[in-house]
Amino acid sequence: MFELTVVSNTPLTPLDDVDDVALQFLTQIGYLPTGYDPKTEATDVKDSVPYKLFMKCFMRNMKRVWLVEELAATLKTTKPTIYRHLNKLKGMDVIEEVATERGKQSKKGYRIRYGDLKKAWNFTEANVEMAMDGYRKTVDHLQKLIEEER
Repeated sequence: MFELTVVSNTPLTPLDDVDDVALQFLTQIGYLPTGYDPKTEATDVKDSVPYKLFMKCFMRNMKRVWLVEELAATLKTTKPTIYRHLNKLKGMDVIEEVATERGKQSKKGYRIRYGDLKKAWNFTEANVEMAMDGYRKTVDHLQKLIEEER
């Protein structure tokens, strides 16, 4: 299921610090909740699993395909925690599942869609457009039903 928070916002283009831009962006789109309070020994949001998963693993290694086990080991957390955050990113359509060879086995891995955030974001925008179209049809239908009720 596609899920993204859409809020009116000012582009973050005046900011030069990649972490500041990423933190604000990830909060705006609903990946990091406002007032995020890590439930671990993380000292701040930049040290949290969801932030490091997105920035350290995916953004700073966009072409790399990560196995869940590798992500859990790198971020020193559990596989269920990794899956919870992967599902949020999959719901936004910015990451993709990729079959990858590890040894003689084919396993499922994850990376930024197409290894390029701008290309991945095109999928997110298309999903937003489809969702808005669905809302438009519902609003039109509701309006019609109200008018017929009179």
